[in-house]
Amino acid sequence: MWRALLTVAVLAIAGGVVGLFIGLRELEFVSDALVHAVFPGLVVGAALGGTAGLLPGAAIAAALAASLFATIGRRGDADAAIAVVLTGLFSLGVVLVSRREGYVSQLQELLFGRLLTVTPSQLRQIAVVAVVAILLVALTRRAQLFRAFDAAGAEAAGFRPLGTDLTLGAAVALLVVAGVQALGVLMVVALLTVPMAASRLLTRGFALLIPIAILLPLVAGALGLWLAFEWSVGSGAPVSPGAVVVLLLVGLYLLAALARAIVSRATIADPQAEADRIAGGRS
Repeated sequence: MWRALLTVAVLAIAGGVVGLFIGLRELEFVSDALVHAVFPGLVVGAALGGTAGLLPGAAIAAALAASLFATIGRRGDADAAIAVVLTGLFSLGVVLVSRREGYVSQLQELLFGRLLTVTPSQLRQIAVVAVVAILLVALTRRAQLFRAFDAAGAEAAGFRPLGTDLTLGAAVALLVVAGVQALGVLMVVALLTVPMAASRLLTRGFALLIPIAILLPLVAGALGLWLAFEWSVGSGAPVSPGAVVVLLLVGLYLLAALARAIVSRATIADPQAEADRIAGGRS
Protein backbone atom coordinates (compact mmCIF):
# COMPACT_ATOMS: atom_id res chain seq x y z
CA MET A 1 0.00 0.00 0.00
CA TRP A 2 2.78 2.44 0.92
CA ARG A 3 4.64 1.66 -2.30
CA ALA A 4 1.48 2.36 -4.29
CA LEU A 5 1.00 5.67 -2.47
CA LEU A 6 4.64 6.60 -3.08
CA THR A 7 4.15 5.82 -6.77
CA VAL A 8 1.15 8.16 -6.88
CA ALA A 9 3.20 10.84 -5.07
CA VAL A 10 6.04 10.64 -7.60
CA LEU A 11 3.63 10.82 -10.52
CA ALA A 12 1.67 13.64 -8.85
CA ILE A 13 4.77 15.82 -8.49
CA ALA A 14 5.90 15.23 -12.06
CA GLY A 15 2.36 15.54 -13.39
CA GLY A 16 1.88 18.86 -11.61
CA VAL A 17 5.01 20.34 -13.16
CA VAL A 18 4.51 19.04 -16.70
CA GLY A 19 0.74 19.51 -16.48
CA LEU A 20 1.24 23.25 -16.04
CA PHE A 21 2.61 23.54 -19.56
CA ILE A 22 0.04 21.11 -20.94
CA GLY A 23 -2.71 23.34 -19.55
CA LEU A 24 -1.15 26.61 -20.68
CA ARG A 25 -0.61 25.25 -24.19
CA GLU A 26 -4.08 23.60 -24.22
CA LEU A 27 -2.54 20.27 -25.21
CA GLU A 28 -4.89 18.03 -23.22
CA PHE A 29 -6.13 16.30 -26.37
CA VAL A 30 -2.57 15.69 -27.58
CA SER A 31 -1.73 14.17 -24.19
CA ASP A 32 -4.73 11.87 -24.45
CA ALA A 33 -3.66 10.86 -27.96
CA LEU A 34 -0.12 10.20 -26.78
CA VAL A 35 -1.35 7.92 -24.00
CA HIS A 36 -3.37 5.84 -26.46
CA ALA A 37 -0.52 5.80 -28.98
CA VAL A 38 1.73 4.13 -26.38
CA PHE A 39 -0.62 1.14 -26.13
CA PRO A 40 0.76 -0.89 -29.09
CA GLY A 41 4.29 -0.29 -27.78
CA LEU A 42 3.25 -1.78 -24.45
CA VAL A 43 1.80 -4.83 -26.17
CA VAL A 44 4.88 -5.44 -28.32
CA GLY A 45 7.18 -4.86 -25.35
CA ALA A 46 5.24 -7.33 -23.21
CA ALA A 47 5.25 -9.90 -26.03
CA LEU A 48 9.01 -9.67 -26.53
CA GLY A 49 10.25 -9.17 -22.99
CA GLY A 50 7.41 -9.77 -20.55
CA THR A 51 7.08 -7.26 -17.73
CA ALA A 52 10.65 -6.07 -18.31
CA GLY A 53 9.75 -5.16 -21.88
CA LEU A 54 6.92 -2.79 -20.95
CA LEU A 55 9.13 0.24 -20.31
CA PRO A 56 11.30 -0.05 -23.47
CA GLY A 57 8.28 -0.78 -25.66
CA ALA A 58 6.33 2.15 -24.27
CA ALA A 59 9.36 4.44 -24.52
CA ILE A 60 9.91 3.69 -28.22
CA ALA A 61 6.22 4.12 -29.05
CA ALA A 62 6.02 7.33 -27.02
CA ALA A 63 9.09 8.82 -28.73
CA LEU A 64 7.70 8.09 -32.18
CA ALA A 65 4.23 9.39 -31.27
CA ALA A 66 5.58 12.57 -29.63
CA SER A 67 7.63 13.39 -32.74
CA LEU A 68 4.65 12.68 -34.99
CA PHE A 69 2.24 14.80 -32.94
CA ALA A 70 4.71 17.69 -32.71
CA THR A 71 4.96 17.69 -36.50
CA ILE A 72 1.20 17.33 -37.01
CA GLY A 73 0.54 20.08 -34.46
CA ARG A 74 2.10 22.67 -36.77
CA ARG A 75 -0.74 22.14 -39.25
CA GLY A 76 -4.09 23.90 -39.11
CA ASP A 77 -6.14 20.69 -39.16
CA ALA A 78 -4.09 19.02 -36.44
CA ASP A 79 -6.99 17.78 -34.30
CA ALA A 80 -8.50 15.64 -37.05
CA ALA A 81 -5.16 14.09 -37.96
CA ILE A 82 -4.31 13.39 -34.32
CA ALA A 83 -7.71 11.77 -33.79
CA VAL A 84 -7.08 9.43 -36.73
CA VAL A 85 -3.64 8.49 -35.41
CA LEU A 86 -5.04 8.00 -31.88
CA THR A 87 -7.79 5.59 -32.91
CA GLY A 88 -5.57 3.77 -35.39
CA LEU A 89 -2.74 3.07 -32.96
CA PHE A 90 -5.05 2.13 -30.11
CA SER A 91 -6.93 -0.29 -32.36
CA LEU A 92 -3.60 -1.76 -33.46
CA GLY A 93 -2.73 -2.39 -29.82
CA VAL A 94 -6.05 -4.14 -29.17
CA VAL A 95 -5.57 -6.37 -32.24
CA LEU A 96 -2.04 -7.27 -31.19
CA VAL A 97 -2.96 -8.12 -27.60
CA SER A 98 -6.02 -10.14 -28.68
CA ARG A 99 -3.75 -12.54 -30.57
CA ARG A 100 -2.06 -13.65 -27.34
CA GLU A 101 -3.29 -16.32 -24.97
CA GLY A 102 -4.98 -14.98 -21.86
CA TYR A 103 -5.36 -11.65 -23.57
CA VAL A 104 -8.36 -10.60 -21.45
CA SER A 105 -6.32 -10.38 -18.25
CA GLN A 106 -3.38 -8.81 -20.10
CA LEU A 107 -5.67 -6.25 -21.71
CA GLN A 108 -7.13 -5.37 -18.31
CA GLU A 109 -3.67 -4.88 -16.81
CA LEU A 110 -2.53 -2.67 -19.69
CA LEU A 111 -5.69 -0.57 -19.64
CA PHE A 112 -6.12 -0.17 -15.87
CA GLY A 113 -2.61 -0.74 -14.51
CA ARG A 114 -1.36 -2.61 -11.45
CA LEU A 115 -0.96 0.08 -8.83
CA LEU A 116 -0.99 -2.27 -5.84
CA THR A 117 1.64 -4.60 -7.32
CA VAL A 118 4.29 -2.04 -8.27
CA THR A 119 7.69 -3.54 -7.46
CA PRO A 120 10.64 -1.62 -5.95
CA SER A 121 12.42 -1.88 -9.31
CA GLN A 122 9.42 -0.43 -11.15
CA LEU A 123 9.13 2.36 -8.59
CA ARG A 124 12.78 3.29 -9.16
CA GLN A 125 12.20 3.31 -12.92
CA ILE A 126 9.13 5.50 -12.51
CA ALA A 127 11.05 7.93 -10.28
CA VAL A 128 13.99 8.22 -12.70
CA VAL A 129 11.75 8.77 -15.72
CA ALA A 130 9.66 11.33 -13.81
CA VAL A 131 12.78 13.29 -12.80
CA VAL A 132 13.95 13.39 -16.42
CA ALA A 133 10.52 14.68 -17.50
CA ILE A 134 10.66 17.45 -14.88
CA LEU A 135 14.19 18.42 -15.95
CA LEU A 136 13.13 18.69 -19.60
CA VAL A 137 10.44 21.28 -18.89
CA ALA A 138 12.49 23.02 -16.18
CA LEU A 139 15.43 23.58 -18.51
CA THR A 140 13.17 24.93 -21.27
CA ARG A 141 10.65 26.74 -19.07
CA ARG A 142 11.35 30.18 -20.59
CA ALA A 143 10.73 28.92 -24.10
CA GLN A 144 7.68 26.93 -23.00
CA LEU A 145 6.08 29.89 -21.23
CA PHE A 146 6.92 32.30 -24.05
CA ARG A 147 5.40 29.94 -26.62
CA ALA A 148 2.32 29.38 -24.44
CA PHE A 149 1.48 33.09 -24.22
CA ASP A 150 2.91 34.43 -27.49
CA ALA A 151 3.88 31.84 -30.09
CA ALA A 152 4.83 34.40 -32.74
CA GLY A 153 6.84 36.42 -30.24
CA ALA A 154 8.69 33.32 -29.07
CA GLU A 155 9.73 32.51 -32.62
CA ALA A 156 10.81 36.11 -33.23
CA ALA A 157 12.86 36.00 -30.02
CA GLY A 158 14.85 33.07 -31.36
CA PHE A 159 13.10 30.13 -29.72
CA ARG A 160 12.57 27.30 -32.17
CA PRO A 161 8.91 26.21 -32.12
CA LEU A 162 9.54 22.64 -33.26
CA GLY A 163 12.30 22.13 -30.70
CA THR A 164 10.11 23.56 -27.94
CA ASP A 165 7.19 21.38 -28.96
CA LEU A 166 9.36 18.27 -29.19
CA THR A 167 10.79 18.90 -25.72
CA LEU A 168 7.35 19.24 -24.15
CA GLY A 169 6.15 16.22 -26.12
CA ALA A 170 9.11 14.22 -24.85
CA ALA A 171 8.32 15.21 -21.25
CA VAL A 172 4.69 14.17 -21.66
CA ALA A 173 5.79 10.93 -23.33
CA LEU A 174 8.13 10.14 -20.45
CA LEU A 175 5.37 10.68 -17.91
CA VAL A 176 3.07 8.46 -19.93
CA VAL A 177 5.75 5.77 -19.93
CA ALA A 178 6.27 6.20 -16.19
CA GLY A 179 2.62 6.21 -15.23
CA VAL A 180 1.20 3.61 -17.57
CA GLN A 181 2.76 0.70 -15.68
CA ALA A 182 0.99 1.66 -12.47
CA LEU A 183 -2.19 3.39 -13.63
CA GLY A 184 -2.73 1.91 -17.08
CA VAL A 185 -3.40 3.52 -20.43
CA LEU A 186 -6.88 4.81 -19.63
CA MET A 187 -6.00 6.33 -16.26
CA VAL A 188 -2.64 8.04 -16.73
CA VAL A 189 -4.07 10.81 -18.91
CA ALA A 190 -6.22 11.94 -15.96
CA LEU A 191 -3.12 12.53 -13.86
CA LEU A 192 -1.68 14.74 -16.59
CA THR A 193 -4.73 16.91 -17.17
CA VAL A 194 -7.32 16.85 -14.37
CA PRO A 195 -5.22 18.20 -11.43
CA MET A 196 -4.00 21.23 -13.39
CA ALA A 197 -7.48 21.90 -14.76
CA ALA A 198 -8.83 21.90 -11.21
CA SER A 199 -5.93 24.02 -9.98
CA ARG A 200 -6.67 26.69 -12.58
CA LEU A 201 -10.23 26.85 -11.27
CA LEU A 202 -9.11 27.24 -7.67
CA THR A 203 -6.48 29.96 -8.01
CA ARG A 204 -5.51 32.86 -10.21
CA GLY A 205 -2.05 32.99 -8.69
CA PHE A 206 0.55 31.50 -11.04
CA ALA A 207 2.80 30.44 -8.15
CA LEU A 208 0.04 28.30 -6.61
CA LEU A 209 -0.88 26.35 -9.74
CA ILE A 210 1.74 23.62 -9.38
CA PRO A 211 1.42 23.11 -5.58
CA ILE A 212 -2.35 22.70 -5.85
CA ALA A 213 -1.98 20.40 -8.88
CA ILE A 214 0.36 18.21 -6.81
CA LEU A 215 -1.78 18.25 -3.67
CA LEU A 216 -5.01 17.15 -5.37
CA PRO A 217 -3.72 13.80 -6.73
CA LEU A 218 -1.97 13.14 -3.42
CA VAL A 219 -5.29 13.47 -1.60
CA ALA A 220 -7.11 11.45 -4.26
CA GLY A 221 -4.37 8.82 -4.21
CA ALA A 222 -4.42 8.27 -0.45
CA LEU A 223 -8.21 8.24 -0.23
CA GLY A 224 -8.59 6.19 -3.42
CA LEU A 225 -6.22 3.44 -2.29
CA TRP A 226 -8.01 3.16 1.04
CA LEU A 227 -11.46 3.07 -0.58
CA ALA A 228 -10.37 0.50 -3.18
CA PHE A 229 -9.01 -1.73 -0.41
CA GLU A 230 -12.15 -1.42 1.71
CA TRP A 231 -14.49 -2.05 -1.22
CA SER A 232 -12.44 -5.03 -2.41
CA VAL A 233 -12.46 -6.61 1.04
CA GLY A 234 -16.12 -5.83 1.64
CA SER A 235 -17.42 -7.10 -1.71
CA GLY A 236 -14.97 -9.93 -2.22
CA ALA A 237 -14.28 -8.67 -5.77
CA PRO A 238 -11.18 -6.64 -6.67
CA VAL A 239 -11.74 -2.95 -7.39
CA SER A 240 -9.24 -1.11 -9.58
CA PRO A 241 -7.44 1.39 -7.31
CA GLY A 242 -6.35 3.44 -10.32
CA ALA A 243 -9.95 3.87 -11.42
CA VAL A 244 -11.00 4.92 -7.91
CA VAL A 245 -8.17 7.47 -7.75
CA VAL A 246 -9.23 8.95 -11.09
CA LEU A 247 -12.89 9.09 -10.02
CA LEU A 248 -11.88 11.02 -6.93
CA LEU A 249 -9.77 13.37 -9.06
CA VAL A 250 -12.76 14.05 -11.27
CA GLY A 251 -14.86 14.60 -8.15
CA LEU A 252 -12.33 17.14 -6.86
CA TYR A 253 -12.44 18.88 -10.24
CA LEU A 254 -16.23 19.12 -10.04
CA LEU A 255 -15.97 20.57 -6.53
CA ALA A 256 -13.43 23.10 -7.80
CA ALA A 257 -15.77 24.05 -10.65
CA LEU A 258 -18.64 24.47 -8.18
CA ALA A 259 -16.50 26.62 -5.88
CA ARG A 260 -15.42 28.77 -8.83
CA ALA A 261 -19.04 29.23 -9.92
CA ILE A 262 -20.08 30.28 -6.40
CA VAL A 263 -17.22 32.77 -6.14
CA SER A 264 -17.98 34.17 -9.60
CA ARG A 265 -21.62 34.65 -8.71
CA ALA A 266 -20.67 36.40 -5.48
CA THR A 267 -18.25 38.61 -7.41
CA ILE A 268 -20.97 39.66 -9.83
CA ALA A 269 -23.20 40.50 -6.87
CA ASP A 270 -20.46 42.56 -5.19
CA PRO A 271 -18.08 44.02 -7.83
CA GLN A 272 -16.49 46.38 -5.30
CA ALA A 273 -15.27 43.43 -3.22
CA GLU A 274 -13.61 41.96 -6.31
CA ALA A 275 -11.96 45.28 -7.12
CA ASP A 276 -10.64 45.51 -3.56
CA ARG A 277 -9.35 41.92 -3.78
CA ILE A 278 -7.48 42.62 -7.02
CA ALA A 279 -6.05 45.86 -5.62
CA GLY A 280 -4.93 44.02 -2.50
CA GLY A 281 -3.25 41.31 -4.57
CA ARG A 282 -1.24 43.90 -6.51
CA SER A 283 -0.01 45.70 -3.43
